[in-house]
Amino acid sequence: MSLILKRLSQFTDFGPRLFWVLVFAFVVITTPVQSFAGNLKVQDIRVGVHASATRFVVELNDNVEPRIFGLPDPFRVVIDLPEVDFDLEEERIGDGAGQILKLRYGLFRPGTSRFVLDLKSPSKVTKKFVLKPSGGKPWRLVIDLEPTSRADFVVSMRPNAGDNPSPVTRVPVPSAPRQKIKPVVVVDAGHGGVDPGAIGVSGVYEKKIALDYAREVVRLLRVADKYEVIMTRDRDVFLPLRERVRVSRAAGADLFLSLHANTHPKRSTSGFSVYTLSDRASDKEAAALAALENKSDVIGGVNLGGYSDDVQNILIDFAQAKTNELSVEFARDILVEKVKNSASLLTRPWRSAGFAVLKAPDVPSVLVELGYISNPQEERLLLTGSHRRKLCAAIVNAVDAYFKTKQSAAL
Repeated sequence: MSLILKRLSQFTDFGPRLFWVLVFAFVVITTPVQSFAGNLKVQDIRVGVHASATRFVVELNDNVEPRIFGLPDPFRVVIDLPEVDFDLEEERIGDGAGQILKLRYGLFRPGTSRFVLDLKSPSKVTKKFVLKPSGGKPWRLVIDLEPTSRADFVVSMRPNAGDNPSPVTRVPVPSAPRQKIKPVVVVDAGHGGVDPGAIGVSGVYEKKIALDYAREVVRLLRVADKYEVIMTRDRDVFLPLRERVRVSRAAGADLFLSLHANTHPKRSTSGFSVYTLSDRASDKEAAALAALENKSDVIGGVNLGGYSDDVQNILIDFAQAKTNELSVEFARDILVEKVKNSASLLTRPWRSAGFAVLKAPDVPSVLVELGYISNPQEERLLLTGSHRRKLCAAIVNAVDAYFKTKQSAAL
């Protein structure tokens, strides 16, 4: 090293600037990439059951300082880390043992990755430590959980003020309406990050399918250049339901499309469907689907106790009646008609229920179920690029038809 620096010092005759450029270049070349990138990686996840405790182990490529807290009703342990890459040989979402009923992980917000451990019963952290690399093993974060009472869980696992940060910065609602040159369409990819959504028969996550289709819809809408197009999320990151509504309202959206993929215990069930908001579900299946989708914030490990329930308490009153009428018109009369030649339809493809993500009182909103990933044939179809392009083109055609109808009605 000293010899090389001595050689570099010969270039000082050409000026100090050149000398320091050469020194910097030398440092870049000789420094390992990881020290510059600083990429944290989760390499493995293990759950072990011992006599009195359930041990949760995360293997990493570097040391971390986790934030750990609990949330009741249902009982969960939340573990926040700096943003990491999940470099796992196989996905471990859903795996549990001992006191851990299920586990989930993913990006909670930019800069923060999150594990959520669903508990069989109230449990508290009795040990937490980090093991340095040894014996060929990498850094290991070790957490022991032991059963406890509800009262002790609430006290001992209570999050501190900084332990349960908001997943995203809230988008402020404009104080005055802005001048819109083009209609605004907000495309929402359902689930994301620590919330995988439904899991298909092959192990594919709903959040991935939703994002792939949302990106294609957005691409086609932007190519047409008729609309201002906004995505609620454009990466694999968690976003609370009320934040999706807030983004839509803040943008002054004229139409909100939330894209999802469905599952059903009966594997033969298949077909495209679309849902609008109703205070009374059209059928039991629609009610069950709404209840499942509305659990997204719980799945993501969000503490709902600190929120004023501004979304859940919005009622379908007279002010919202016109908005809901437009939602039904788009879903039932236009979207179903445009899609029927591009995809098979569920029996009664338009349904309604109390979906929290559709509760913006001033934005026509629909929740699209692209198909059933519990059906092996339909899951394979949904994963093909050709079907994605065809189905997304039909959705965009429906958007075009909807706004043409609105323009005609305004004349």
